[in-house]
Amino acid sequence: MSAIVAAASVRTVCVVGAGTMGAGIAEVAARAGLETTVNDIRPDLVERGLERVRASLAEAVARGRTPAEERDRALERLRGGADLEAAAAGADVVIEAVPEDLDLKRRTFERLGAVCRPDALLATNTSSLSVTAIATAAKEAARVLGLHFFNPPPAMKLLEVVRGERTADAAVETARGLAARLGKEPIVVRDSPGFASSRLGIAIALEAMRMVEAGVASAGDIDKAMELGYRHPMGPLRLTDLVGLDVRLAIAEHLHREIGEVFRPPQILKRLVRAGKLGRKTGEGFYRYDGAC
Repeated sequence: MSAIVAAASVRTVCVVGAGTMGAGIAEVAARAGLETTVNDIRPDLVERGLERVRASLAEAVARGRTPAEERDRALERLRGGADLEAAAAGADVVIEAVPEDLDLKRRTFERLGAVCRPDALLATNTSSLSVTAIATAAKEAARVLGLHFFNPPPAMKLLEVVRGERTADAAVETARGLAARLGKEPIVVRDSPGFASSRLGIAIALEAMRMVEAGVASAGDIDKAMELGYRHPMGPLRLTDLVGLDVRLAIAEHLHREIGEVFRPPQILKRLVRAGKLGRKTGEGFYRYDGAC
């Protein structure tokens, strides 16, 4: 295996997947001074992702959180492309942020393993799928690990570094150093279902849903209990609306298969997803976004 690029030498990043998470990760990288390419399967999806970054930076300037000069420099470092091979071939680090589908991620890493530089760090942003299973599709699994960013990536400080069964120590060290350059606080966990953050977060969220289902308390009061009683910045049900009920259902189903009954999705979650009530992105989930619960 070739030596893996050192964190201090990273200059270029390719983000594969221009959705909410991919766009957020690209913004973080561009703001950190890295030349950043956003890739997706169609030009219109790439442009939509770039527009997400522009809108986020514009809001940050409008709210006084980011100087206009910093926004302009970040945008100068940002570009897009629908050709995966061209976008990823010269990158020091490639971060995959495609939908949470194991087969799709494996196909993506098979292509990346064939075209990326032998010293490039390859990372998946999966929140619950096996990093080891994803890595085996790449040419060299030793340079593959998980970089689990949190939504929204520009605001959330945590970066979960997930070590697969074959991940090299050098890859983990590069990831830790890259996290610091991105302004994130890394934790290192081994490849286990749900890692640390998703497993704990989903467990709390599912219990909160069961309490709503059983009539213990309203969604608003359950969230208030965790925010004021446990100092959580956002309650588990409001956070579920932010993440997406469909995303949380998929993670819960995966953890139920892998770990057991404690992660069985409650009926209320299944009903809401079947009804298309997926949270903020559809205007209703555990909350309606006219302010009513």
